[in-house]
Amino acid sequence: MRTFRERVVHALLFEAVALAIFIPGSALVFDQPVQHMGVIGVASATIATLWNFVFNVMFDRAMLRLRGSVQKTMAIRVAHTFLFEAGLVVMLIPLIAWYLGIGLWAALLMDIAIVIFYLVYGFLFNIAYDRVFPVTAAPLAR
Repeated sequence: MRTFRERVVHALLFEAVALAIFIPGSALVFDQPVQHMGVIGVASATIATLWNFVFNVMFDRAMLRLRGSVQKTMAIRVAHTFLFEAGLVVMLIPLIAWYLGIGLWAALLMDIAIVIFYLVYGFLFNIAYDRVFPVTAAPLAR
């Protein structure tokens, strides 16, 4: 298990590296000014982080009320993921459209590309992070 400090370092490094790649890359791909994509990147990361906290609290409370437990089956984990992303899309699409002065359809396509980037990035980042900062084995309890 990682310590609290290690988890904070992981989260901060994850976001810093992601934004360092996302901002110039998305400016190039979407033909937008770097400053605009910086605002979109930082705002999206902030909203996603806050939404993650709020959504997980609400989801666990709903599970406890409806099922009497917060244990998640695979089907519940899939539903959890889709509901989280759907909520994030509902929040980000209008923001992206408004800030960049583009239509909702264009903002949806941009958001889908952003989600794909973060899925691939998150997978690769975590592999690299685990190799650079391996988890040390905890002593076995006796």
